[in-house]
Amino acid sequence: MSKNLLNLSVEELAPLLKNQSISPVELTKEVLGHAERSQPQINAYMDFYREDAEQAAQQAEKEILNGQYRGMYHGIPMALKDNLYFRDKKTTMSSKIHENFVSSYDATVVENLREAGVIFTGKLSMHEYAWGITNNNPHYGAVRNPWDLNKIPGGSSGGSGAAVAVGSSVASLGTDTAGSIRIPASACGIVGLKPTHGLVSKYGCYPLAWSLDHIGPMTKTVKDAAGLLEIIAGYDKNDPTSINRPKDQYLPKVTGEVKDLVIGINEDFFFNQVDTDINNLVRTSIQKLVDLGAKVETVKIPTLQYAEWAELVTSLSEASAIHHSDLQKRPDDFGDDIRLLFELGELPSAVDYLQAQQIRRQLKQDFQEAFKKIDVLISPTLPVAPNTIGDDFVDLNGQQVDLIDNIIRFTGPANLTGIPALSVPCGFKGNLPIGLQIMGPAFSEAQLLNVGYAIEQTKPLQGKKPNLLLHS
Repeated sequence: MSKNLLNLSVEELAPLLKNQSISPVELTKEVLGHAERSQPQINAYMDFYREDAEQAAQQAEKEILNGQYRGMYHGIPMALKDNLYFRDKKTTMSSKIHENFVSSYDATVVENLREAGVIFTGKLSMHEYAWGITNNNPHYGAVRNPWDLNKIPGGSSGGSGAAVAVGSSVASLGTDTAGSIRIPASACGIVGLKPTHGLVSKYGCYPLAWSLDHIGPMTKTVKDAAGLLEIIAGYDKNDPTSINRPKDQYLPKVTGEVKDLVIGINEDFFFNQVDTDINNLVRTSIQKLVDLGAKVETVKIPTLQYAEWAELVTSLSEASAIHHSDLQKRPDDFGDDIRLLFELGELPSAVDYLQAQQIRRQLKQDFQEAFKKIDVLISPTLPVAPNTIGDDFVDLNGQQVDLIDNIIRFTGPANLTGIPALSVPCGFKGNLPIGLQIMGPAFSEAQLLNVGYAIEQTKPLQGKKPNLLLHS
């Protein structure tokens, strides 16, 4: 039974928990046991909460037996990225400087998950301070991709991506400033959603760049992501960027019906300099949607040519402002890679930053114009496949190119504009999963999830699982 439980998604586990075919205690023990066994190979966890998890599982079991079932995530074991605050627990940001930081309160998303009956199994590793995309951490070691232990899992939410893919967390949350949910989702063959900026509260999340940061679901399936978003979305007075609007129900809108959907393709930017295999996989998925009744329209988004510069100036400046004091006092306590980024972040002028914000405003307008003609914009999530751990370069059609410059090219614009973006698997390049990105206008999460579900129904991963999950 254990192998079956570890393979199941939340949408499959929830009815079994509700009708008492399995118990939260049984499920939690299976997930924690597998997480502890796979930790030496994957290194996804920063900390295990075994005692707390077992107590919470017993409580969930009592509630369900007494008919107090709270919903889809009641009794589901989950670990979260280690920049989300847990009351009276360490939140390290996978850093040396904050290795003993203990919060006096729960992040709003943690509070929401507690109320939904989630069982927390621990905290997951991340790229230090969320400022990187490899999750090769100098203080706590590299997180490894469950599909190939020599490859990066993506970052900065690499622990979340790897843990969900290998079954050591049934679902998770990540944070995303330039692609940090979608990059590991693509690299690890799972679903990752960066919601609209302001839809999910960031209160109790250690910031990287406050105007670009988002929190969102990382899950095995699209419906798991929809159910998780229903729990964490909503206005929060404690977050000044939170937007007060009526709560949406996402799950009922995930039907896979895409007849008359208008898919936008932007050739100049989102299909420029893309690995040939990835390009073919994404276009094949688009064709499958067309076969289901969708239409395709090519769109121009002129300001995209400046998006990478604007994203870089904004993220560098905001991140360096947050870490300025520690950079002055404790520079050697940062990993070499992120210390360099924080030092670079001291260089842009106020003029540079404000020009970047003008580009940002124009880019938002360009996207709004495009979305008058199309419902969603589809692209590869990443233009390249995950590279080898420790390598700064990656293969792009036979050429060695800089990893960081290339891997965030297609994810950054959604952070700059604040629009929602979803990554779903669309196939394999060799033994590594590949992701497809779906973007839409602000607050169109239900539409994105529905399109993602239609792609998921074509079984792009063909039922394959990482070896560690199959041989658990």
